[in-house]
Amino acid sequence: MNNHLISVIEESFKIELFIADIYNLFYNLFPEDKKFWWKLLMEEKNHAALVRSGKEFLKSGMDFPDELFHNNLENLEYMSSKLSSMIKDFKKKPPSREEAFNYALKIENSACEVHFQKFMDEESDIKIGEIFRKLNEEDKDHENRIRAYMIDNDIKFKPPEK
Repeated sequence: MNNHLISVIEESFKIELFIADIYNLFYNLFPEDKKFWWKLLMEEKNHAALVRSGKEFLKSGMDFPDELFHNNLENLEYMSSKLSSMIKDFKKKPPSREEAFNYALKIENSACEVHFQKFMDEESDIKIGEIFRKLNEEDKDHENRIRAYMIDNDIKFKPPEK
């Protein structure tokens, strides 16, 4: 079994759960946007379950597409650490509604999320790739949905400071 890929899968799983936790905070903070955040939260949990299932495919000896995940473990660990810190910071000092949406855009533009979405949009002959795509159909393009919601609700786009 590929230990590097197992570590990548485990770190990717943590990232998806951290993103879900952030969206859960936003869900609780902004009642006017509850439905929006709830849908994203559930989709991120679905992503986490999909990522976690990759480990089972590896254990069973099935082919698993390396390109499904951002393969740089250090980048994944850094992203995971940043998201964990963001959660702690938001619990101490919640963001404004505008900041929340802009942070969500920043998260969805991260290398890890973009990499996952890119794989979902590509054609592949690998069976598990097709399974992941079918399960993920409704979860596509969070960034575009966040931007559209911001426009529809007159929420100003302003990238959060690092």
